[in-house]
Amino acid sequence: MERLPYIDEHATSVDASRGEVWQALLKIVCKDPADSSTAPIGFEVDAAEPPARLALRGRHWFSRYALVFELDEPTPSRTRLRARSWGEFPGPHGKIYRALVVGTGGHRLAVRAMLRRIAAAT
Repeated sequence: MERLPYIDEHATSVDASRGEVWQALLKIVCKDPADSSTAPIGFEVDAAEPPARLALRGRHWFSRYALVFELDEPTPSRTRLRARSWGEFPGPHGKIYRALVVGTGGHRLAVRAMLRRIAAAT
């Protein structure tokens, strides 16, 4: 993954094994990490290290970005799921786009909702 400025991190604890959370992550976020066409719109799979890490990246006219999910297993029946975000928003259009996506809190709401859906799917 290329080096991008850090945006934020969100996490949740799930009462399930890391393998179970990994399967739910794939079900909600990316059906098959080996096939980048199944990544969410605007993203492609950058790296998949089952059952510990799924890295997505993307780009368009106003930004380059990455979303990385990491799964830690403090106990065999509990998993900490983290979503870390990075992004670069060059130029005046990028600055406006960042304000709309990150500055309004929309990004935070979307990532937290995704984590809740993954937890509910385990």
